[in-house]
Amino acid sequence: MKRFLGKLHLITWTRDDSSPAGPSLPEQLAAACREGDSKAQKRLFDLLSPRMMAVCLRYMGNREDAEDVLQEGFITLFTKIDSYQGAGSFEGWARRIFVNTALMHLRRTDALGLSDDIDQAGNLFTQEPTPVQKMGYSDLMRMISSLPADARTVFNMYVVEGYSHKEIAKELGCTEATSRSKLQRARLRLQEMMKGQA
Repeated sequence: MKRFLGKLHLITWTRDDSSPAGPSLPEQLAAACREGDSKAQKRLFDLLSPRMMAVCLRYMGNREDAEDVLQEGFITLFTKIDSYQGAGSFEGWARRIFVNTALMHLRRTDALGLSDDIDQAGNLFTQEPTPVQKMGYSDLMRMISSLPADARTVFNMYVVEGYSHKEIAKELGCTEATSRSKLQRARLRLQEMMKGQA
């Protein structure tokens, strides 16, 4: 019996049956949506809605508002789908739409209230380490959802989405100091809630 000494190369396929080198399923569906394929729109909605709902819930803090933002976000996504040029992942492009939709909703309802006095911001900083990393995901999400809308928004943008304070200030129309102040308030409030559970 001969022994096989060559290297075995396995070709792996993604769940959507596209080759690893080809476009992802969301990108394939986006291309079909641009051509007016309503089935592709439905599939793209089904694929993205659970992930984007999680984004909306983090910003809005309650399911009813998050569902409104999710619907508005998909309307915007399908309206602007022609503007996706393939630079970066489609899902990252879509996520940005839902974050911006949530921010617009919060601005419309004046939930952000980003008018902190810069002099007050200096009193909010503490050197104590936060126990956020020790929390379970569901407990942490529940606590984040209970934060005031302005603090929750800045916390999500900075900690979860990775925006800088400069970017947050630009998006929300506030100063960088206000962004830092809101983030620090969110962290302090989360610490208080965690201590209450200990």
